Amino acid sequence: MEAVNTMERGTSLAAKISAALRRDLAEGVFRPGDRLPSESALTREYSVSRTVVREAIAILRADGLVEARKGAGIFALETKPEKEQPFKDLKTERISSVIELLELRTVFEVESAGLAAARRSPAQIETILEAHHRVGECLATGNPTRDADFELHLAIAEATQNRRFPEFLQLIRTGIIPRGELQGSAPGSRPKDYNLHLQEEHGQIVEAIIEGNAEAARERMRAHLRGSLDRYNALLRSRTMSPDAI
Repeated sequence: MEAVNTMERGTSLAAKISAALRRDLAEGVFRPGDRLPSESALTREYSVSRTVVREAIAILRADGLVEARKGAGIFALETKPEKEQPFKDLKTERISSVIELLELRTVFEVESAGLAAARRSPAQIETILEAHHRVGECLATGNPTRDADFELHLAIAEATQNRRFPEFLQLIRTGIIPRGELQGSAPGSRPKDYNLHLQEEHGQIVEAIIEGNAEAARERMRAHLRGSLDRYNALLRSRTMSPDAI
């Protein structure tokens, strides 16, 4: 299996790892029914975090190439005729694609927050708080917040007690957190103004969920996502480059 250069983290390691595993599946390295290397083995092989490995596997699962069997691992599936996959044409380097996704998320995640506030368990509250704290630690140390940010939103989706919510979030994961490249920043960075109020907004959402206030959780999630949407709409309007670049 091909190794991935860990210095290229800004160019989506998960996509690179999923592409390498996809080639292994296509070339018969893993045949239908074969068990793929464990999460820890892939983490060591590619020198990445477990979160990155999970994202790579989620991409393959969304494409119907592998399946997770509880307590057994990840297994290769029989290859089916190529068909158009949902969100396959999503281009996260385009502002217009980010806006499309944010509009969808505003509808989806607002209700996710409300259901989480109404249905969350004590263990899920703990998971949400841990994810929230990880985002804060990343901000404090200047480390990328993309993975931690997603894990917080995923923890909220899981607290809905409806497995379709986290499944859908995983489906759109590759484009869910805006990238700094859209504002001309270094690959893998976040938009310049994205983190300014991130922890405060997240904290308000988390607080409402802990308190069991479904309406407040919905309103705060709506405000959080609408703020991002407004910033990207403003950025889109300010662009003077050709239509192909947006």
